[in-house]
Amino acid sequence: MSVRPPIAMLAELTHRCPLACPYCSNPLELLGKDKELDTRTWVRVFNEAAEMGVLQLALSGGEPASRPDLVDLTAAAHQAGLYTNLITSGIGLTPKRLDALEQAGLDHVQLSLQGVNAGIADWVGGYKGGFDRKMMIAEELKRRGIPLTLNAVMHRQNLDDLEETIEMAVDLGARRLEVACVQFHGWAQKNRHMLLPTREQTEAAKQIVAEAEARLRGVMAFDFVPPDYYAEYPKACMGGWASAGINISPDGKVLPCHAAETIPHLEFDSVRDKSLKEIWFDGAAFNAYRGTDWMPDPCQSCDRKEIDFGGCRCQAMAIAGDASATDPVCSRSPMHGRVTDLLADALSETSNEFVYRRLSRSA
Repeated sequence: MSVRPPIAMLAELTHRCPLACPYCSNPLELLGKDKELDTRTWVRVFNEAAEMGVLQLALSGGEPASRPDLVDLTAAAHQAGLYTNLITSGIGLTPKRLDALEQAGLDHVQLSLQGVNAGIADWVGGYKGGFDRKMMIAEELKRRGIPLTLNAVMHRQNLDDLEETIEMAVDLGARRLEVACVQFHGWAQKNRHMLLPTREQTEAAKQIVAEAEARLRGVMAFDFVPPDYYAEYPKACMGGWASAGINISPDGKVLPCHAAETIPHLEFDSVRDKSLKEIWFDGAAFNAYRGTDWMPDPCQSCDRKEIDFGGCRCQAMAIAGDASATDPVCSRSPMHGRVTDLLADALSETSNEFVYRRLSRSA
């Protein structure tokens, strides 16, 4: 098959973060500062990405503001010709640092939102005072006119606040709102019993988003990611495995998606050893599930195989124990019953405590 270059890259600069969000997509084994790529290596990778044809760069983490070289990295990405998007909690940013980031060429900020008030936001984020600091930065971004996306991670504990979340996004001048229902990888998988919304919440959210999209057309765009477990068909995760986007972990591993390391038989190359171009086009992990030839039935003979590309490989691994299986959330999957069982178990669990994301002291 013909392989096109990626158009977007997610650079996970660090796993360090002041928040402890129980749905974090970072792996359970978090990397410490000593494992992170240095500034020079990241700059080389940004230039390699631009030469390949990558257009958009997301600077993420963890909390990317934990890196003292964030301004230098932003400047290097800008000089390479990449559109830079800072994905942040806002904690670690100050007006002075925003001055420097603007001067370095920062194009866009994506600010996470854990809740619409300090009570729920600080509980979910595991960081007292986090909400107030986030709102201060949000107002500063609005004052400066920096393009803003608000990333509202929604789940059972805050989905009933969706209408208020939408109005907050409008008040903050967000150009886009991501209503991103939790997907169950990494830390979210450990907290499924606390995070999985009910079917009633999910259906209500769909209606609220549809009405808000119509009402706010031309004011604010929406990205709505409903919970996979209630879907009839799986979404085409990342637009299909290794088809459009590329992720780089803090230590330099190159991944087709943020959760790919949960597939144990895959080995991932590092930018410490190989060029980004070599890894993208020739890496065994990238070619493992690229296209449709790898698909078993019922995917191989399905009329949707080039629509959803078999769904999410990491989700198949998590639920079916087989990354090459049809995504079990698909109603046509022979393992769909496992999703029904997971729903029943998660919604009947009586625990009301989160397992928070924590970096070990040794890291």
